Amino acid sequence: QVQVEESGGGSVPPGGSLRLSCAVSGFSFSTNPMMWYRQAPGKERELVAGITANGRSTMYAESVKGRFTISRDNAKNTVYLRMDGVKSEDTAMYYCYTKTWGVGYWGKGTLVAVSS
Repeated sequence: QVQVEESGGGSVPPGGSLRLSCAVSGFSFSTNPMMWYRQAPGKERELVAGITANGRSTMYAESVKGRFTISRDNAKNTVYLRMDGVKSEDTAMYYCYTKTWGVGYWGKGTLVAVSS
């Protein structure tokens, strides 16, 4: 079955950096776009970044543009989210998401806490 597993979260001071990873198995990773979402306490889940199957095109939410970078390694079935210049408002649970054959798959998330 399809498995999606995020890692790399933790506590980071404002202005710091962090790299999240999402390992996927059970489907054809290299033919599917991948997305990162986040959900802060008391808020709705929001799309943070997305990347096409071949990695040539990316998109970002306005709130993270210029600070976050999404990338993927199709040989490792892994997608990454590099977070630079983090702010307190980036504190959230971060989720990896993909959709294949009309079915969406979420990981359990990894927590990022920005705090001095």
